[in-house]
Amino acid sequence: MGTWVTVTPETPASFEQLARLPEADVDIALGAALVARDVYDTLDVTALLSELAALGGPASAEGGPLRERVDAVSERFATLGFHGNTHDYYDPRNSLLPDVLARKTGIPITLSIVWCAMAKTVGLHARGVAFPGHFLVRVDERAQSDGPPIIIDPFQKGRVVNDVAATALLRRALGDGADLYPSLFTPASARATLVRLLTNLQSTYAKRGEHARAFIAADRIVMLEPDSARVLRERGALALRIGAIEVARADFTRVVELEPHAADIPQIQARLEKLARPPRTTLH
Repeated sequence: MGTWVTVTPETPASFEQLARLPEADVDIALGAALVARDVYDTLDVTALLSELAALGGPASAEGGPLRERVDAVSERFATLGFHGNTHDYYDPRNSLLPDVLARKTGIPITLSIVWCAMAKTVGLHARGVAFPGHFLVRVDERAQSDGPPIIIDPFQKGRVVNDVAATALLRRALGDGADLYPSLFTPASARATLVRLLTNLQSTYAKRGEHARAFIAADRIVMLEPDSARVLRERGALALRIGAIEVARADFTRVVELEPHAADIPQIQARLEKLARPPRTTLH
């Protein structure tokens, strides 16, 4: 399911290198740090991850019921000041790990990355959950535990989420008829976590009209999911917006290869034909 806050001499130096790793070797916190380096090109990734690892404090990983250990992490998390940004949810800094650590605020997924990193330092088996509309954390006694997990909402300072609260979150995202079921709490893979982080960032930049930054986020998603026609469509559209014609042409061509019978293929083929035509020259 990926790793958290692990830096070695073989640590990937770029997001592209990280994306090529097997799933089990993809470090979620490192991925989040490398995403931030697209914005802050002088970011010291190793120092940032060391800062994240130090947040767990000196608490012992041994002994005590699981709930007590979970509560101890959440208490420290809240004491350090981490909380959800309800005042400016769509600020892109909420998706950038160095800003989240500095400002002590973010969105559910980035705060979950912080909470899981803190939990790891005290021996808890914590993993992110791509819950509809609101990223959460599940904590198990061990990787293959048969017991019920404890569900945490780092956006609410590490509050434990019971079935009533989870149902409310679900229905806020999917409507009043949505019902809770166990697979909604399946741990997210490392790649899925980073894709969700980048998707949030891409959407935020696009809404702000920052199409070049949105394109970079989409480009990182393609590195993680190179054969996703949906992602290639999005990167292709953003490439057109910023004038990256060759990227757009390659992306749309690949979409046709992947989904030749999709409903929008005629429109994509027409766009490709237009892109293949030489630009008009106007004589004066």
